[in-house]
Amino acid sequence: MVAFWIILFGITIFFLLFRLMMNGFRNPQRKHLKTPFDIGIAFEEVRFKTKNNRSLYGWWIVKNKNYPTIILVHGWGRNVGRMIPYIEQLNSQSYNLLTFDARHHGSSDKDKLSTMKKFAEDISSAIDFVQEKIKDRKPKIGIIGLSIGGGAAIYASAHDKRINCIITVGAFANPLDVMKIQLAKRNVPYYPIGWILLKYLEFLVGFKFNDIAPENHIQQSESKILLIHGTNDQTIPISHAERLLNKSKKQFVELWKIKNRGHSDCHEETGYWKKIIDYLNSSFS
Repeated sequence: MVAFWIILFGITIFFLLFRLMMNGFRNPQRKHLKTPFDIGIAFEEVRFKTKNNRSLYGWWIVKNKNYPTIILVHGWGRNVGRMIPYIEQLNSQSYNLLTFDARHHGSSDKDKLSTMKKFAEDISSAIDFVQEKIKDRKPKIGIIGLSIGGGAAIYASAHDKRINCIITVGAFANPLDVMKIQLAKRNVPYYPIGWILLKYLEFLVGFKFNDIAPENHIQQSESKILLIHGTNDQTIPISHAERLLNKSKKQFVELWKIKNRGHSDCHEETGYWKKIIDYLNSSFS
């Protein structure tokens, strides 16, 4: 009888830990606190459809329908407000700008678990929106994606040939490795708890994480890609950027390692904005 209660207690503790870890892999859904109006930039609030008949919330800044459009994609648990520094710097350039909340983020619709694949689908839906807005079947499209937004942009470009160029900041090579890092930071042993958790997550989302890993798709991309990564990134190590470069068509891909920068402060580096703007201008010239 004592053995029964010990086993039952152990099972209960296991499932409690499992539930806590599942909640840890769900993104927070926070709405933006600032808009471009707060920095003196006019914009249009928009909503457009994405997969599963869900609706995305976004900001649309159009200057000239003949200009290229830059789509700005936030990272995990963020929202359109994260892209305000990019809007501020790029607004003076000859680009239309679109940023949006990915599904289950910000003011966009929920759609079960958020994944990198859904981010990529949302990027393609954003391109559809741009095509409709500017009445051009072949618009010039650039993507700036942060973290998971960068990984999603790479994945999207392998399957959506409308993307001319991409700039990623802190993108991962494989989401599975990032989740393993998060497990280790929480002192959760990979075997058996972490392994079971990740297998269960794959069951829930309907695909294996290796199957959508950007490093396994970047070779199929025909976009020009600038990988930006801080050498002190503790969330997604610099090795991920190096793996992406090694798996790519190197004639299309460039890696800029920023010394002593982490996951969220690369944009504070001297010369960062000039590098971004010069890269975009050269990509579209």
